Amino acid sequence: MSTDTRQPVVHLRSRAVSVVIDLHDGRLPSIAHWGADLGALDDAELADVVRGAERFVTENAPDRPTRLAVLPEQSEAWLGRPGITGSRDGRDWSPLFTMEPAQVTPRTVTVDGDDTEAGLAIRVEFELSEAGLLRVRVTLRNVADGVYRLDDLHLALPIPARAREVLDLAGRWGKERTPQRSPLRVGAWVREDRRGRTGPDVPLVLNVGVPGFGFAGGEVWGVHVGWSGNQRHLAERLSTGDQVIGGGELLLPDEIRLARGDAYTSPWVYGAHGDGLDAQAALFHEHLRAQPGHPARDRPLTLNVWEAVYFDHDAEALMQLAEVASSLGIERFVLDDGWFRGRRHDRAGLGDWFVDEEVWPDGLQPLADRVRSLGMEFGLWFEPEMVNLDSDLAREHPDWIMQTGGRLPIPARNQQVLDLGRPEAFAAVLERMTAILTEVDIAYIKWDQNRDLVDAGSAPDGRAGVHRQTAAVYRLMDELTRRFPELEIESCSSGGSRVDLGVLERTHRVWASDCSDPLERQQINRWTAQLVPLERLGAHIASGRSHTTGRSHELSFRAATALFGHLGVEWDLRQASPAELEELRGWFGLYRRTRDLLHTGRLVREDVFDDALQITGVVAEDRSRALFSLTFLSRSDVARIGRFTLRGLDPERRYRVRPLRIGEPSGGRAVPAWFGEEDEVDGPLAGWTGVVASGAVLSHSGLQTPPSAPERAWIVDVSAVGEDGDAG
Repeated sequence: MSTDTRQPVVHLRSRAVSVVIDLHDGRLPSIAHWGADLGALDDAELADVVRGAERFVTENAPDRPTRLAVLPEQSEAWLGRPGITGSRDGRDWSPLFTMEPAQVTPRTVTVDGDDTEAGLAIRVEFELSEAGLLRVRVTLRNVADGVYRLDDLHLALPIPARAREVLDLAGRWGKERTPQRSPLRVGAWVREDRRGRTGPDVPLVLNVGVPGFGFAGGEVWGVHVGWSGNQRHLAERLSTGDQVIGGGELLLPDEIRLARGDAYTSPWVYGAHGDGLDAQAALFHEHLRAQPGHPARDRPLTLNVWEAVYFDHDAEALMQLAEVASSLGIERFVLDDGWFRGRRHDRAGLGDWFVDEEVWPDGLQPLADRVRSLGMEFGLWFEPEMVNLDSDLAREHPDWIMQTGGRLPIPARNQQVLDLGRPEAFAAVLERMTAILTEVDIAYIKWDQNRDLVDAGSAPDGRAGVHRQTAAVYRLMDELTRRFPELEIESCSSGGSRVDLGVLERTHRVWASDCSDPLERQQINRWTAQLVPLERLGAHIASGRSHTTGRSHELSFRAATALFGHLGVEWDLRQASPAELEELRGWFGLYRRTRDLLHTGRLVREDVFDDALQITGVVAEDRSRALFSLTFLSRSDVARIGRFTLRGLDPERRYRVRPLRIGEPSGGRAVPAWFGEEDEVDGPLAGWTGVVASGAVLSHSGLQTPPSAPERAWIVDVSAVGEDGDAG
C-alpha cells in the first residue's frame, strides 16, 4: 500500500540491486546509487550515500553543484542531453519542476510535480523488480492554455566512472544482433532507430561496463527502451566527468502536440545492472516470466510451412505435410503467407483478409479440422499493418495508406503501410481478423511486419504518424487478446525486426531472424537471448541447404542450434529422407524431455577462450541438472582446444556429465577419457556413461574439450547424483 512520505531519500532493494533515490528540496528525483545491493541502511547511512554522490563546484562552473535528475534539466545547468525538449510557441522550453511528496511502496516510487510558470505537470515512476530490474517512465501533462509541442523526452540513469566500455548490437536483415564494443569517451554514443519498428540493427540492450566485462563477470549497466517504434539509446560522458546511459522514444517533428489537459507517457526505460551479461540477462528473463501473459504451458513443437510451400498453396499437399508432421510429434501447424485473396506472389493481396476462394473453395476449415484431428494446433499468418497497392483495400481507400508530401513512400517488398491510426482503417482490420479467428479455430497468429515506416505520414495533412501507428498496433493486439483470450501471438517482423519489451508484453514468441542457417543463428540466438528467454525465442530446423545463405549443414547441427529456443521446423518434411525423419524424432524427443529445463532455467554463456568453440547452457533453478551445447563454429588453430568449464552449478554437489550420442559429431575421432563407455540408455538421452565431478571442479578445473569437425555441436547432459553415484 502506497503512502505519502517526506522522506528525502528512498532506498529500493532487490536480491542483488540497490537504487537510492534523492528527493531533497522538492526537486526532480536524482539517483544517488544504482548498482550492487548496499544492504540494509538506516536514514543516516542513506544520507551519507547521497552526500558521497554529491558533486562539488569546479573552476569556471556554476556557483552551486550541478544536479543530475533522472530527467535532466537545463535549468539545473546540465550540459548533456536534456530530459525534455519542447516549447509553447518558443516559450516554456526550459522547465524547472517542483515536486510533491513521493508515493512509496517497497518496490515503487511515484513522484508528482509541476512548473506553474511553464504550465507543465509531471509524474515520474520508478519500479524495481524482486530480481533487480529497474524501470522508469515519465508522464508530461500540459496544464495551461496553448499547445505544448514535445520534441523529445529522454531519461538518464547515472553510471560510475569505472564503467568505460560500451557494448551494443548492430546487424542487418538475416544477420541480426551483431555485437560491437568501443570505449566510452567524452561525448555521446547515440543509437537512433528511425525505422518505425525496433529494427534488425537496434542496440537491444545498450551496455556500459568495466573494461573487459563478459558473460561470466565484470560489472555492467545496461538500458533497454520498451517501445516498438522509433527509439533512441544513449551513453554520454561529459567533460565534467558525469556519465549516464538512457533513452526514450525518438519523436518525429510535431508528433506530440499537447493541448490543455493532454498528456504524453514515455515508454518504460529499463535499467539492468549485473556482474556479467548472464546476470543481466537473468533480470530480463525473470521479468518476462513474471508477467501475467507469459506462456504457462509447454512450448509446442511448431511447423511453419513458409519454406516448405511459399505461395504455392494446395490443400491436399498441405494436408500431406500435416500428416508427416504429426507422425513426428509436431504439436502446432502454422499456415504462412498466401492463403488470402490474390496472394499468389508478394505483389498483391495484402489488406484483403478474405480466404482466397480459388485456392480454398471450402475455406480453411477443412485444413484446420484435419490439423486438429492429427493432434496439432492450427496457426495462421497475418500482416495487418501493411497493404499492397494491388488490393481491393488500396483501390477503395487510397487515403488509408501512410504518406506525406502528396506522394507515396518508396515501396519496400512491394508494399505500403496501412494507417492504423485512422479509426476506420483500424476498425476494418480488426473486423476482418476477428471474422477469420471466429470462423476457424485458430490458436496462434504469426504476426508479420515486413517493411520500415518511411515517409509515414497520416492523411489528410501528412503529419508524422509513427507514434500513433505504434500505439494503434498495441491496441489491436490488446483487443484481439481480449476477444480471444487463449490466442497466442508471435512477433515476426522481417524476422527479428520487432524484438522489445513493448511488444513482448503482448506476444508469446519472437521470430529472431528470417535466417535459419545454424551458423548465423548461433550468434543471432546468443545475443537475442540477452533480452528474450529461450521459451519465447523462435528457432527452427530448416532444410539442409539454407534458403538465405546457400550454406549446407548436417541435420545434427541444425537441430542442436534450434534446440536452445522454442523449437520448430521450417522445412518441407515430405522431402526428408527416412534417416532424417528418424533423427528428427530423436531431436524432438530430446526437446520434449528437456523443454521444462530449457524454458525455466538460467541461461549460461561461457566466455570465448578459443574462437572455434562456443558454449551455451541452461541450469535448472534448483541447480539439480543442466543441458549444455558445445558448438564448434570453425576449426581451431590448435590440435586440442584444452579444457572447458561449466558455470552455474552448485559447487558442493556432484554431477554426472554425459555427452549424448544424438547427432554425434566426433566423425570417428578418438574421444576424451571422461566420456567413459557408451551407456545402455535408449532414446534421445542415449549417450556415454560420462564422469562424476563436483560443481566446483566443473566450474574451475573443467574437462577436456572433445574433438569435432567445424559446424557441429555436442549436447552434454548434466545431472546431480546421490551418494551412490546415481542421478538424483
